[in-house]
Order: sequence, then structure tokens, then C-alpha cells
Amino acid sequence: MIFKPNKNKTRKKRHMRIRNKLSGTTERPRLNVFRSNSNIYAQVIDDIKGVTLASASTLDKEISNGTKIEKSSTVGKLVAERSLAQGIKSVVFDRGGYLYHGRVQALAQAARENGLEF
Repeated sequence: MIFKPNKNKTRKKRHMRIRNKLSGTTERPRLNVFRSNSNIYAQVIDDIKGVTLASASTLDKEISNGTKIEKSSTVGKLVAERSLAQGIKSVVFDRGGYLYHGRVQALAQAARENGLEF
């Protein structure tokens, strides 16, 4: 019998390795990304206080139809706008153990284009 690794389990191991090295502060919170098969979620988190400062996802009403990458770009734009409204300009990007490719990359680029620095 051939052993097939569990993709989500290995992703979580990668995510924990990343999280051991970075943390969100009050001055520079963490932009966390979670990706499911059909949706993508982004949160700006202050790890010291343990609170979410801004969030956006493809489940928001502002998101219209389109491809998954187009929706991801819209989520990046929304989370950037909501962060800037809170006075947050600089964040630490946490890709959540996913490759910086496809939907995660589209979200990050849209957030950068709309004023977030990371």
C-alpha cells in the first residue's frame, strides 16, 4: 500500500512553521489568507490583542460573479479599503501555508495596489 499524504495536514504544518517566525502587532498587524475550494477569506489580525481588525471574503455581498482569481482580487481590494479605513497602512502577509501563486497572489497584489504595504 502506498502512503498518500493529507494535503491539508501538510499545509497546516507549513503554516505553523511560518507562524513561528511572524506575528502581527498593533503597529503592523498580520494579513491572514484562508483558501477553500470555492471561497477565499482574508483577515487583518492584531495578535497581541487577539482581535480581528478588518476582514473580507468572497461571501460578502460586494463580490459579484467571476472567476476565482477575479473574486480573490476583489477580496484583496476590499480588505485593503477596510484596513485603510481603520488607519492600517502596513501589514505582515501570512499566506497560510499556501503557495504564493494563483488566488493567494491575486489577493496580495490587489491589496498592494489599493494601498497596503507589505
